Amino acid sequence: MVAGALAGRAVLVTGGSSGIGRAIAIAAARAGADVAITYRVNAAGAEEVQRAIGALGRRTSAIHLDLASAASLADLAAAARRALGRVDVWINNAGADILTGDAASLSRLEKLDRLIAVDLRGTMIASWHAAELLAAQEHGGVIINMSWDQVMIGMAGQNPELYSAVKGGVLAFSKSLARSVAPRVRVNILAPGFIETSFGEAADERWRRTVVDATPLQRWGTPDDVAGAAVFLASPAAAFLTGQTIFVGGGVVM
Repeated sequence: MVAGALAGRAVLVTGGSSGIGRAIAIAAARAGADVAITYRVNAAGAEEVQRAIGALGRRTSAIHLDLASAASLADLAAAARRALGRVDVWINNAGADILTGDAASLSRLEKLDRLIAVDLRGTMIASWHAAELLAAQEHGGVIINMSWDQVMIGMAGQNPELYSAVKGGVLAFSKSLARSVAPRVRVNILAPGFIETSFGEAADERWRRTVVDATPLQRWGTPDDVAGAAVFLASPAAAFLTGQTIFVGGGVVM
């Protein structure tokens, strides 16, 4: 992480109360940014992230957001500006969980509906609001959307089929959006692979070993690995990148 890479910038991270979003939010603060996060149910996690950001001397705020609600999304840009004064970088990280807890027992159609409503529709609507906000600012801004590395090669199984359709849609949408909003706004995509989030931590050891064996870098990724790529894309170092996808998966997809 380059110290000061985001100095003076204001960053919004959706789904910032845990996992990858938490890591991105704290990494952005360490790089010098003021950071607002959103959460849906994990208020305690949001408070913990705020404390971590505040301890770094950065301005912070937590905003309640339901990505499946167009009305909730419509208020997000104004809420972020009230919290930070402006938004330079908008990171659409939040997504639906269909793998752990009660969500794992949902039917295939229920999982599909949830992913479409949150990960695809929610990301699209949020991106449109972000683009409108950033384009109106003097220096434009950056949007980063979250896809999945396996959309490029495919993975067998019911859940991978669902994720591939929806996260593939996010990737394709983001490339078209990048053309629509250039040059005022840059839009790039992060595509994480097997990352040590709650799903990875709960996986059985045999499958975890299979993932390691299939990964050229011989380990699972961490949320901090994704956060490092996010800070790069948000920084001036990536000023000539738009419509690009960074695969953060240890080389499983190249």
